[in-house]
Amino acid sequence: MRLKLLPLLLCLGLMPLPGHGEDLMDAYHQAIANDPVLSTADAARVVTAENVPQARAALLPQLSVGLGLEQIHGGSGSVTSSGGNIVSTGSSGYTRERDLSTTLNQPIINLSAIANLKAARASRDSGDETYRAALQNLYVRVCNAYFNVLVAQDTLDVYRSYEDAYKQEFTQSSVRLKNGLATASDVSQSQAYYLYIKSERITAQDALKDAQRGLEQITGKPIEALKRLREDLPMQAPEPADAKAWVDAAMESNPVILAARYAVTSDEHRVSAARAGHLPTLNASVQYGKFGSWSSAVPGAAAYGPGVTTIGLTLNVPIFSGGLTQSQVRQAIAQRDEDQGVLETQRRQAARNADNYYNLVVDGIEQVDAARTSVDAARRSLTSMRAGYEIGTQSLTNVVFAIEQLANVQSEYIVVRHQFILNKLLLKQAAGSIGVSDLEDVNRLLQ
Repeated sequence: MRLKLLPLLLCLGLMPLPGHGEDLMDAYHQAIANDPVLSTADAARVVTAENVPQARAALLPQLSVGLGLEQIHGGSGSVTSSGGNIVSTGSSGYTRERDLSTTLNQPIINLSAIANLKAARASRDSGDETYRAALQNLYVRVCNAYFNVLVAQDTLDVYRSYEDAYKQEFTQSSVRLKNGLATASDVSQSQAYYLYIKSERITAQDALKDAQRGLEQITGKPIEALKRLREDLPMQAPEPADAKAWVDAAMESNPVILAARYAVTSDEHRVSAARAGHLPTLNASVQYGKFGSWSSAVPGAAAYGPGVTTIGLTLNVPIFSGGLTQSQVRQAIAQRDEDQGVLETQRRQAARNADNYYNLVVDGIEQVDAARTSVDAARRSLTSMRAGYEIGTQSLTNVVFAIEQLANVQSEYIVVRHQFILNKLLLKQAAGSIGVSDLEDVNRLLQ
């Protein structure tokens, strides 16, 4: 026998729910503060955004100041005194020279730098959308990890209920064997089922520990008792009730698509920047310089020239760069084509997801209702089988099968209930409209 792994109720009856525990919003706030995936996405966004001021700097004034100081030892040179006379320094002493300069450069025409700035801005917008996608994905990851813990907890309850039921059947069959009302094969069969489900219960305990670590991996906090999904869920169809409207919304608002679209825009500007490598650039410059010298051998021989200011324009015309520019153009075009392929892939995937999750939500309403009816029927069947076994009209095999059937249909009921809630979040994620308010709506369904 094999159970599906998303039950949140017991197979053989309801267990008391915890009166207090952490809820989904507690887990979300912990994840916002501690999730390494989100913090990595935030850091990547900042890294990309810093390309904008770096690209802008190439178009802004560049100011530099230089100071040169030299000391010349020995030699039989001479220096010129302030009076204009030539004075011999002999072979001892030293001469010092100082050169002070200030340069201001301002690009006037640089089409490549302008294109790079536009590309950096588009990359920044792409990074912002990538972060928004990571944040929206966090909403779903937190909810999914939270549900996984509940799944593991109640899967363990399922196997415990199995174990209790089979243990009861084993005990009863042993008593009936002593009273001559059952066969030895009935006892062996019930014992085999009991020992098998005991092994499965141990496996379920390990699964619970792993699920708790999965949620802890996102929140960074130890897992305590969690609130569970209540029984009376609002079964509402998506609004608007049109799959195409959700697909259209995804094309306009899905952050993954928007990030890919901005990436292509950035690539277009980088192609322009690469092609501008063939174009001339024009810079304006202002330079101020002042020179002075003095000697230790001739006191008062210091001489300082007047400050000199130079204003000019520099025109640079690229002629040949060894094929560098042509290679950069080809590379930029190939990068653009690659990102266009990524964009189209993301568009098709988002359209598929929006359409699929819309259909799953709509069909989930009927699935939940059918599963609920199936649980009621299976519970009545088990009651009937047990009564028949007591009076000898039903075999132990039929009772065991009824127990298994009830567990399976009840597990299926819980699967479709939780999947219905999760699919609603996934639909909004595909459309790019999921937010904290959606988590709050799910949180209100917990008790």
